[in-house]
Amino acid sequence: MKKLINDPAEVVAAALAGLAAAHPELRVDVKQRIVVRADAPVPGKVGLVSGGGSGHEPLHGGFVGLGMLDAACPGEIFTSPVPDQIQAATAAVDAGAGVLHIVKNYTGDVMNFEMAAELAAAETGTEVRSVVVNDDVAVQDSLYTAGRRGVGATVILEKVAGGAAEQGRPLAEVARVAEAVNARSRSMGMALTSCT
Repeated sequence: MKKLINDPAEVVAAALAGLAAAHPELRVDVKQRIVVRADAPVPGKVGLVSGGGSGHEPLHGGFVGLGMLDAACPGEIFTSPVPDQIQAATAAVDAGAGVLHIVKNYTGDVMNFEMAAELAAAETGTEVRSVVVNDDVAVQDSLYTAGRRGVGATVILEKVAGGAAEQGRPLAEVARVAEAVNARSRSMGMALTSCT
């Protein structure tokens, strides 16, 4: 697949500017690199935040909206979002009912989301729960990963947890639903090569 890129150093900012132009129903902060539902925070609703390295679009900004994520934090290309960015997204969707972080099982993502949750609790008292998605059985015992990666099940988990949050369920129940989806999800990443 080929891509048209004006400036590799600005590819994430350019993609976010394009997302903002195409989707006025979203609040896109190009500087902080967060994508938020326009109506967030929704009173009485648990906020859902996810994120990860850019280059996997439509993850994660493409899944912000009704019945899905309330905010997304796109990191640099194949790089985790930073704690300040995640904390800004958490604050943007916190309506007092708590925030669920949906984190894929990559070392940087797990570490940065944990730090952001600690910052949110310390600075604003926000209750944050996290669910780590780890569905890829292809690398369960790999020497090169921190256990199974979070891949395909992430979107399903975001949809089911997003629906539970939209119904007004409390944070503990939304987290339980997300954990149940994760526990029942498996995928297998495969590399495809072509012979020409």
